[in-house]
Amino acid sequence: MSDSKKEIALPIWVMYYDSDAAGVMHNIAYLRHIETARTLLAKNLGMDFRTVAETGIHAAVVRTEIDYIAPALLGDEIVVRGRVTEVGRVRFWVEFEVVRGETLLARCRQSLVLVQMPEGRPVRVEKGFPALLLQ
Repeated sequence: MSDSKKEIALPIWVMYYDSDAAGVMHNIAYLRHIETARTLLAKNLGMDFRTVAETGIHAAVVRTEIDYIAPALLGDEIVVRGRVTEVGRVRFWVEFEVVRGETLLARCRQSLVLVQMPEGRPVRVEKGFPALLLQ
């Protein structure tokens, strides 16, 4: 990985609560694991829970695209890899891959905006996000 603060690799074990009766991981479980990876990525970038609470600036998902390619199965050890891929003035993109070994299981792309709360007002990235994102 080129920049460890802008990327994350989160190992996950597929548990009973992640899967259906056939032992296949639910589509919503992919999104839950991606949400966890995105939260940890934000923490790496300096937007931990305390900083968000102090600044009132939240990263809000405005679009999620996900392609399910192959099933994760009960008991599988999978990895959610995520990274910041694009930064604009008011929006930035993160991309995720869910893999089992070398097998790609799912690919996800999310667009986020920074929002000043409680007003709900958008914030320009260079004013609201840690400098790490812009480096």
